[in-house]
Amino acid sequence: MKLFNTLNKKVEEFIPNVEGQIKMYTCGPTVYHYAHIGNLRTYISEDIMEKGFKFLGYKVDRVMNITDVGHLVGDGDSGEDKMLVASKREKKSSKEIAEYYTNCFFDDCKKLNVRKPDVVSNATDNVDMYIKMISKLIEDGYAYLSNGNVYFDTNKYADYYKLSGRNSDDLMVAVREDIEEDSAKKSPFDFGLWFTNSKFNNQELQWDSPWGRGYPGWHIECSGISIKYLGEYLDIHCGAEDAIFPHHTNEIAQSEAYLGHKWCNYWVHLGFLNDETGKMSKSSGEFLTVSLLEKKGYNPLSYRYMCLNSYYHNQLTFTYDILDSAQKAYYKLKNKISKLAHDKVDEDIKNSYIDKFKAAIEDDLNTSNMITLVYDVLKEDTTDGTKFAIIEEYDKVLSLDLTKEDTQEVDEDLEKTILEKIEERKEAKKNKDFSKADAIRDELLVKGIKLIDTREGTTYELVKD
Repeated sequence: MKLFNTLNKKVEEFIPNVEGQIKMYTCGPTVYHYAHIGNLRTYISEDIMEKGFKFLGYKVDRVMNITDVGHLVGDGDSGEDKMLVASKREKKSSKEIAEYYTNCFFDDCKKLNVRKPDVVSNATDNVDMYIKMISKLIEDGYAYLSNGNVYFDTNKYADYYKLSGRNSDDLMVAVREDIEEDSAKKSPFDFGLWFTNSKFNNQELQWDSPWGRGYPGWHIECSGISIKYLGEYLDIHCGAEDAIFPHHTNEIAQSEAYLGHKWCNYWVHLGFLNDETGKMSKSSGEFLTVSLLEKKGYNPLSYRYMCLNSYYHNQLTFTYDILDSAQKAYYKLKNKISKLAHDKVDEDIKNSYIDKFKAAIEDDLNTSNMITLVYDVLKEDTTDGTKFAIIEEYDKVLSLDLTKEDTQEVDEDLEKTILEKIEERKEAKKNKDFSKADAIRDELLVKGIKLIDTREGTTYELVKD
């Protein structure tokens, strides 16, 4: 098995700490808003990784955190507290905000066939672990108290820049949002472990600690949760590429200072999903959520299919035209598979294709080759039953419901959109703008909605092809 390891900046052979077993940690969402589809691309890639390893025969223990307490953008007493912003925006408690958006996140994951990790732990449930770690870091000289807060001293950790490949001179020159002035810190690169005297004194969630009543810094939660549930040696840590610095850089520093040895051997980072203007975010452009895609007539698994046709480490550009093409290809693929007869299975051919699929997994999770293999199977000179059995095995990793009968129904929002399009097309035909009318018909057909013109008017039906 080979993976791109950010730690060494190359694709390299994966060797777990314990043969046949993998301990995997993935950074979870900060539950202050809906997840946009760029966030969810990361979880799709991590899902493929977990399922791919299991397909190869590994035992995988996967843990993910839920950030449900103040997530500061900065590493000191700076930036903004996202949970606090959401609480004010919606006039709800932080707990209510967290519970609602956590449920929404997992609803989206379910629609995308992203498996829920074995352990999902809220940041607020592990404060005792953070206090334990911070106490030892202070005792061992890696952390210090200043102005009522506790900070990690990055100058005490020699390999601080090994993950990012940066250095202090680079960062001093760069203008960065995540390095803001905090006069309590010895160095601008030190980061907060615990805050008792903060500009966010109205933080709703606070706990007693040896340093006073307050709340943990952003980075300590992932280290604490990972070590608590997976032990001192981690095989794989995943996250989006923007977490390399400072989040994962700080995780390594505090974890290895606390443990006294190397913590994680493989750091796997997932590329951004960009729109045509740049990196996708919640604050710019149309807020692209799974629910919005559904309202526009897209199957969430068409988006998963789109993501799987790209290398996880690379950035991917999103446009509706690209998604239209992906959905059309996805429905055509499902339609071909649905016509396969369930007859005799040639085990030799099946096993040879399973080996090819394993090779694609081992080739740094080459999902585009995995998809290509599905098409190769359909062209293979063998029985339908063999083809169906192979694709059924493949879908344990791809999770595209390739062999599952489609039972999607039209909800009220989608029906409203379709009816609006029908009226728009009717008006276009009335104005003899037949090219526009045809474009509306084709747009809906790509999304799996076929318009049917009758004497009584235009109706529609869902189609797979």
